[in-house]
Amino acid sequence: MSDLKKEIISIAQDARKASFGMGQLSSAVKDKALTAMADSLEKDRAAICAANKKDVKAARSRKLSAAFIDRLTLDDKRIKSMAAGLRTVASLRDPIGEVIKMWTRPNGLWIGKLRVPLGVVGIIYESRPNVTADCIGLCLKAGNSVILRGGSESINSNIAIFDVMSDAAREAGIPDGAISLIKTTDRKAVHILLGLSELVDLIIPRGGESLIKEVARRSKIPVLKHYKGVCHVYVDEDADLNMAERICFNAKVQRPSVCNAMETLLVNEDVAARFLPSMIRKYKEAGVEVRGCAMTRRIVKGLKAAVEKDWSAEYLGLILSVRVVKNLHEAVDHINRYSTKLSDAIVTENYHNAVEFLKRIDSASVYVNASTRFTDGAEFGFGAEIGISTDKFHARGPVGVEELTSYKYIIYGNGQIRE
Repeated sequence: MSDLKKEIISIAQDARKASFGMGQLSSAVKDKALTAMADSLEKDRAAICAANKKDVKAARSRKLSAAFIDRLTLDDKRIKSMAAGLRTVASLRDPIGEVIKMWTRPNGLWIGKLRVPLGVVGIIYESRPNVTADCIGLCLKAGNSVILRGGSESINSNIAIFDVMSDAAREAGIPDGAISLIKTTDRKAVHILLGLSELVDLIIPRGGESLIKEVARRSKIPVLKHYKGVCHVYVDEDADLNMAERICFNAKVQRPSVCNAMETLLVNEDVAARFLPSMIRKYKEAGVEVRGCAMTRRIVKGLKAAVEKDWSAEYLGLILSVRVVKNLHEAVDHINRYSTKLSDAIVTENYHNAVEFLKRIDSASVYVNASTRFTDGAEFGFGAEIGISTDKFHARGPVGVEELTSYKYIIYGNGQIRE
């Protein structure tokens, strides 16, 4: 057995051992640890930023994309946001030990469902170092051990954040081994981790589509995931066009490098001639490249033609596909064909159309008169998120504390035997 394999197995064994104690921790101990970790992040933010600058410098020297560098970069504001997220997680109700429901059988058995931790969660992620803090906080609150393996591009940032947080957690009474970071950048470490189905209960990959597909292909452990975010906003014929303009601009421009940013704008043909000229002008002023269908290019001259592959493209940048559709039904058909089922929205003042959209769009988060950018654990009130799932088992949408739990049945009897 190689030294690397021994190291990864040892980390997983320690995490499994710690998980038994994690499930028994009181809410007070967990919340004390979360608050201490938040304080430590803010106290040591200069050291964290210094480590992050090394990663950003290396990324720029490799000429990685602006979207990638944006996700990688930390500053005082983002570190304060990470700390605030931990404090919000601390303020949440502790889900562990909750009796979800109980019922009595005719034979007198009293049966209940009790919420429990998952056990050991492995997180494999790429450029965003804030994921390190979010995942530690959420897993801790849900009573789980966590094994983190970040990308090589953010290795210095991840180690700095992990060291600060793990020291604070240990001092607050969190068991040794409950929070682990695989510090090697050797990809073989991931392959080894994905084979440890007897020690790890769930894998959550966060990053690009290629990473997530590779993890899903190799893993012998259940994987919670989404591959990419092709999100839509549909502007209905009964939309408030001023509202639509604000929503559509925010959904594309506010932070285009993330998975819940809009990639395709759909506009009803009855309002397209009134809505698109002003909307596209604002996009151009913001540096957005607009690719339009034939009708869009008739309304606004000089646009690049959208081709078939554009409708399924996740640009993660300032590029937008625009299509004019006949009605709500055509918009729904387009979304259900091309959406990756993460985040889609309708802008309308028509109650019937809003309800139809909510019923017929099969996505994890479906909006009426709001930006797709809200699909995020912090925005949903979870404090942070460990990722977003477009799966239907066992969690869907932003994955917060409650989604990091399972349940077991508890049964009280007074001598019953099965006949």
